[in-house]
Amino acid sequence: MYQGSCLCGAVAIAVNGGIDSIIHCHCSTCRKSSGTAYATNGFVVKAGFRIKTGEEQIGYYETAPGKKRHFCKVCASPIFSSNDASPELIRLRLGILDTDIVERPMSHNFVSSRANWDELDAVMPRYDGHEPSRAVKK
Repeated sequence: MYQGSCLCGAVAIAVNGGIDSIIHCHCSTCRKSSGTAYATNGFVVKAGFRIKTGEEQIGYYETAPGKKRHFCKVCASPIFSSNDASPELIRLRLGILDTDIVERPMSHNFVSSRANWDELDAVMPRYDGHEPSRAVKK
């Protein structure tokens, strides 16, 4: 079972079952709704998805008829998307998860609309914390 929560903790979710078709989506809609270079999403079966706390704090934005992006009304964390065309599935935003997952992303999608500064194959340094050049202000 996977556990997750939004940034402020008002919403907590649980997923009983696996996560399928995990992708890094670079479409402009995902970039704008996440504020990042891409959104990492995976499908979960709706019957195995449970909102543990904060259901009343979940709002949504309908991007097209029947397509909704659900988020926390307190902190605006994206939680999941739903689509009336596939009511048995939820497209979970994996950044909400607090537990490690065993599944892995399978692809980068909509790379033709990726941000021009996002270098998919760039070799960059990796740090466990802030980059060393960042000044810590007290």
